[in-house]
Amino acid sequence: MPVRECPLPGHCHYPDIVRYSVRRTADADAAADLAQEVFVVAWRRRDQVPDNCLPWLYGVARRLLANHRRAQHRAPLTQPFADLLRPAQADHPDSVAALTDLATALDQLPDIDQEILRLIGWEQLTIEEAATVLACSHTAAKVRLHRARRRFPAALSLTVASRPAAASRPAAASRPAAASRATATSRARPMTPLTNGADHGQQ
Repeated sequence: MPVRECPLPGHCHYPDIVRYSVRRTADADAAADLAQEVFVVAWRRRDQVPDNCLPWLYGVARRLLANHRRAQHRAPLTQPFADLLRPAQADHPDSVAALTDLATALDQLPDIDQEILRLIGWEQLTIEEAATVLACSHTAAKVRLHRARRRFPAALSLTVASRPAAASRPAAASRPAAASRATATSRARPMTPLTNGADHGQQ
C-alpha cells in the first residue's frame, strides 16, 4: 500500500476531523483538542498512513474517542444532529422536531449501529472506507449497515409514538396539515442515507 510522504500526513483533512469530532462531542474545544491528538498520532505513525488517509484518520479519531469515553466512565459525547442544524432551522419548528426525533432514535441503537450510520450518513463514506474506520472487513461493514438500517425505522417509530400528543401536532395552524407533512418530509430528506440502501460504494 502506498504511503504519504508529506511533513504532516493528511493535514488537509484537519477540518474533516474537527467536524467528525464535534458531531460526537458537546464541546467544540474538546473536538479541536481531539483533532490535534489525531494528527500527533499521524505524525508518529507517518510511515503507516495510506494514500487515501481520511478513513484512516477517522479510525484514529474513533479509537481516541473510545479511550476518552472509557476514561470518563462513558459520559455521553454525542451531540444531537438537531443541535448541529438548529441555527439554520430555528424558524422551522416542525423541521427541528423531525431532526430531534431522528437524533433520539439514533441514540437508541447500539453504539456500532450508530457509528456506521453516521459514517455513511454524516461523513459520506463508502462501505470500504467505513470498514477502514471500523477496522473490519468490507463484508462485515455491509452486514452492520444492513442491520442498523433495519433497526433504525423501528427505533424512529417508537420515538415518534412516545412523543406527547401536543408535540406531535404541527405548531402552525395557518397552513393545511397535508402541506405541513409534505414540508416536514422534504426537510428531513438530508437524513435519508440512514435508511436508504443506495449508499456510496455499497454495491
